[in-house]
Amino acid sequence: MPDEARRSLADALAQADDASRRRAISAVAATWPTFCEAWAELGAATPDPVEAYAYYRVGYHRGLDQLRGAGWRGSGYVRAIHPENRGFLASLRGLGRAAERIGETGEAERCAEFARQLDP
Repeated sequence: MPDEARRSLADALAQADDASRRRAISAVAATWPTFCEAWAELGAATPDPVEAYAYYRVGYHRGLDQLRGAGWRGSGYVRAIHPENRGFLASLRGLGRAAERIGETGEAERCAEFARQLDP
């Protein structure tokens, strides 16, 4: 992801009030739609659990696409020690929390298990 995207996200997260922060993070996600960290932060910034679920799911699927494009075939570690994996992992964990909040217990459990398998 370009440094500009990371700087823009940092600036968005520094916004003083919640509404401005959400709008700024949303603008980052719209500008760089494959930037998983922006989707994860957007999920974390919204109080509505269904909306958060949707944002985390986008980040999760964008991350899967990127991992597969890099040669990952669905098994093996995806470690948070590598900065390029952090947005995907944050989206996966956020998706699990959001799923729990909306009563999707099975999905919440699957997300938690998948996260443990990827980065124990």
